[in-house]
Amino acid sequence: MAPLLIAALGLLMVATAFLSGLFGMAGGLILIGVLLTILPLPSAMVLHAITQMASNGWRAFLWRSHIRWRPVAIYMIGCAVALAAWSITRYVPDKPVALLLLGVTPFMARLTPAGLKPDPDSIWQGTFYGSICMGLMLMTGVSGPLMDTFFLGGRFDRRAIVATKATCQVASHFVKLIYFGGIIDQAATLDPVLAVVAVAASMTGTTLARRFLEAMTDLQFRTWAGRLITSVAGYYIIYASWLLLSRGNAFAF
Repeated sequence: MAPLLIAALGLLMVATAFLSGLFGMAGGLILIGVLLTILPLPSAMVLHAITQMASNGWRAFLWRSHIRWRPVAIYMIGCAVALAAWSITRYVPDKPVALLLLGVTPFMARLTPAGLKPDPDSIWQGTFYGSICMGLMLMTGVSGPLMDTFFLGGRFDRRAIVATKATCQVASHFVKLIYFGGIIDQAATLDPVLAVVAVAASMTGTTLARRFLEAMTDLQFRTWAGRLITSVAGYYIIYASWLLLSRGNAFAF
């Protein structure tokens, strides 16, 4: 990969890690969309996994005193169930489908009936959400919007949400790395220089966001996170629809 492109991706990773460090979400959603545009899907998934493991791992370390470990343990059970199921089919979606799912997922998560309020401490709910989120992770590269709905249903403040979700995300992205880096038939490889840049950029952006998160109120956190997710998701729906329409026109001719 050209040095200029690596530098540009490094800056993008700093910015998206800053967003994730501030809201606990959105950064990974933006980053995977860009990576899917410029890289083959397996390579994009592997690079995204390494970036997000570094970003979320560092964020979990910075906020380690606020991690709720019971939901993390339950969530990981669901991840293991999903990996076992997906390893049988070894399915890899194409880019337009992955991008469309990226856009649709946040809106689907918001359609959850109010009476079905998630409980992060429930074993059954945690396993169910963990398996569904991991399935989305292997389809789209991210599962943040649905996971946000899960953790926002609990009685967590913004620090506990960011810390606990970050810990769960480390596990999710590690599973994604295993799947796209070794299990599927067209397993991806990665430039080691780019991997180092990804880790450094992710840790930098996450560190920069800490002071801003401390200064926010819980209301500001929830309001701006929702607006950001809606804007990014809407863009992916439009872009994916255009790709699918273009493909349909090409087949027509």
